[in-house]
Amino acid sequence: MAENTEKPTKIYYSIKEVAEMMNVSESLLRYWESEFPHLRPKTTGNRVRQYTQKDINQIKIIYNLVKVRGFKLAAARKMIQANRAGANKSQEVIDSLISVRDQLKELKKQLDGLV
Repeated sequence: MAENTEKPTKIYYSIKEVAEMMNVSESLLRYWESEFPHLRPKTTGNRVRQYTQKDINQIKIIYNLVKVRGFKLAAARKMIQANRAGANKSQEVIDSLISVRDQLKELKKQLDGLV
């Protein structure tokens, strides 16, 4: 999953920004909203979605279960409902591993520059 790992600087993100962060389409995010009841971003009067960091974390969990681990939507929904804390912890571990990988890549670039 190629995601932007910068620190959050905003309270609300647009659907376009979230789609770019997660490298998925906007329509997939809207579809996941219909399939996962706990994923409900705030909407304005003009029906513009505003995602918080909590919503983005939920999307990361769904992405991991569906796109990375290959779960069907119904199975992912059941897993999230049955094991809420475990799913969150799993996402934290994945985020940590991605960060370590990025640091190792940067270190390798620096070492390659010395040779």
